[in-house]
Amino acid sequence: MSKPENRRRGRADFERLLTIFGRKPVLEALQDQSVNVVRLHLADSNRDGGIVRDISRLAAERGIEVRGHTREELSRISRNRRQDQGVAADVEVPGSGPFPDFIDSHADTSFELMALDGVTNPQNVGLCIRSVCASPFDGLLLPRRGCASVDGLVIKASAGTVFRTPLLRCETLEAALPAFRECGTRIVGVEGHAGAIPLRELPPAPRTMFVLGNETEGLSPATRELCDLTTMVPMARGVESLNVAVAAALVALRSVV
Repeated sequence: MSKPENRRRGRADFERLLTIFGRKPVLEALQDQSVNVVRLHLADSNRDGGIVRDISRLAAERGIEVRGHTREELSRISRNRRQDQGVAADVEVPGSGPFPDFIDSHADTSFELMALDGVTNPQNVGLCIRSVCASPFDGLLLPRRGCASVDGLVIKASAGTVFRTPLLRCETLEAALPAFRECGTRIVGVEGHAGAIPLRELPPAPRTMFVLGNETEGLSPATRELCDLTTMVPMARGVESLNVAVAAALVALRSVV
C-alpha cells in the first residue's frame, strides 16, 4: 500500500473515533464501563493529583493506552485549547465515522438520517443527539465547521447518548449533501415557511436526510439550495417556530409516537 493510501486509511480510522476533552467528561467516560475508551491523551503540563490522578488510575485499571503530549500537541488533538484542560480521550462509537463510509456500507439499504446546519448551542446539539439515539434514525450528520463541537456541555445535554449514537462526520454540509443526493437520498429541509409540506403529509422515501437549521436564522441559503423539498411542523396560536431541539425530537420520533 502506498504512503498516500496509508495516510487516508489512518485518517479514516481516526475519524471513526469520537475525541472528547475536558477532565470531567473524560473521567465520566472512564467510569462508565459501557463506553469503549480507546486512548487517553494527557498534556505533560498537568499536575499529578486530584482528578488527573483519578483519570490516570482508571485508565490503568481498564488497560487503556495513555499518551503524553506537549500542551500544543494536546490542543491539536482536542481542537479546543481553551476547554480541554490538558485532557482528551478517543472513544469508539459504533457506526460513527466519515460520511463516505456510511454511504458505502448502505449501498443497498434504506435509511433515515438527520443533519444539523449551523447549530451552535451545545445544549441543543446534545438534545438533538439524544433524540436521534432514541429514534429509528440511522445516524446524525454533524459538520465540524459551523456547529458546536462535542464537548462536556454536549455530552451532558445528551445524557451520555452521544456514546451510542452513530455520528457521521463532514467538514461542511455543502460538501456532504451532494454525495448523499448522488446515492438517491432525498434531502428535506425542516422549515416553517409557506410552501413547506406538513410533516405528517410528507410522502415516504427509501432514503431521507432531514436537515435542521440553527437557532436564529434557520437553514443557510447554501444548504437550502441543496434541499429537494422542505417540511414543517404546523403550529397553532400564531407560534412561528420551535426550538431546534424540539423540532429534532418531533422529526426523529414522528413514526413511533
